Amino acid sequence: MKIVDAKVVVTSPGRNFVTLKLTTDEGLTGLGDATLNGRELAVVSYLADHVAPLLTGLDPHRVEDTWQSLYRGAYWRRGPVTMAAIAAVDVALWDIKAKAAGLPLYQLLGGASRERIGTYGHANGRDIPELLDSVRARLAEGYPAVRIQSGIPGLKAVYGVSDTDESGAPVLHQQARPLVEDWDTAAYLRHVPAVFEAVRAEFGPELPLLHDSHHRLTPVQAARLGKDLEPFRPFWLEDCTPAENQEALRLVRRSTTTPLAVGEVFNTVYDYQALITEQLIDYVRSAVTHFGGVTPLRKLFDFAAQYQIKSAIHGPEDISPVGMAAAVHLDLAVHNFGIQEFSGHTPLTDEVFRHAYTFTEGHLHPGEAPGIGVELDEELAAAHPYAPAYLPVNRLHDGTVHDW
Repeated sequence: MKIVDAKVVVTSPGRNFVTLKLTTDEGLTGLGDATLNGRELAVVSYLADHVAPLLTGLDPHRVEDTWQSLYRGAYWRRGPVTMAAIAAVDVALWDIKAKAAGLPLYQLLGGASRERIGTYGHANGRDIPELLDSVRARLAEGYPAVRIQSGIPGLKAVYGVSDTDESGAPVLHQQARPLVEDWDTAAYLRHVPAVFEAVRAEFGPELPLLHDSHHRLTPVQAARLGKDLEPFRPFWLEDCTPAENQEALRLVRRSTTTPLAVGEVFNTVYDYQALITEQLIDYVRSAVTHFGGVTPLRKLFDFAAQYQIKSAIHGPEDISPVGMAAAVHLDLAVHNFGIQEFSGHTPLTDEVFRHAYTFTEGHLHPGEAPGIGVELDEELAAAHPYAPAYLPVNRLHDGTVHDW
């Protein structure tokens, strides 16, 4: 079997997605997600101009060899653009391999280690009463765990707190320039413990609660927040400080027993070495789409398992259903699974990317379709072209860009 075509598809059914479609001489196709939120076209060029020409004529069954060739052969290693492109190739090859075997991908990864996959949903509000309503909505949808994010008194806009329409659904913004949000660390540190206290008072001690600081704190500030949240027993505190400075997590770990989750902006195992070997975190958060695919992420989870650290694959709306499907297959197979982030997608996105995975009573299952179980409707995808969109820029009250 040989690869005869490599096509990059860009579509925006509400938000932008980049998909690689590989086709073999036996008519099998494989899909991979290469979406890099806010920098999508950089990956499109990397794939279309530099990677796709290398793929035709290759044996799609040689997944590991192809991965190593793309990673090592470019000389310029790592980075989100490179690793998103490699991830798309890797997942597409696994998709083809599993289809050729007539099996869902998780069977090729060792089979199921559980019956279904636990998830957490996003609850947010501009104030605490609105947040409580959002938590109720997530629980009504069946989520067994909830991430809580709240607006902060005195701040106009806070990242992680979505605008909603009349039905309560998130409103997605596509704009030619980044939205500018303000920030006040001291106000945030004062407010978050009160948020947890209110949610615990309303929903009791058993509901697993998660919170994301979005890299905005210094190590000392992160340590203080972790300590302040201990009475409320969070499931985790996520991205409490920019963790590319791995040594910073030593201070946080020494100061609090609040579990720590890190890694959604990481691209390789080298970003995690000290964090894992020194047991400075409890959950690894990288996405299949941004970590180079199923091949390296499975190795990362095996490495983390030696230190009692669990998986928690990044799963926001900007991971396409292709990337989500690959994550769900991996979740089902690995033995040190922790939890899966799941926001779902718009109905239009689900029409463009028809998928076999299901979400029932707060749990995911990849389904039994051969491969990853996703089909791309290229005609519908073409009807929704790319639209420029950016993540918000975070600024302090003095107008300087915040380092997060």
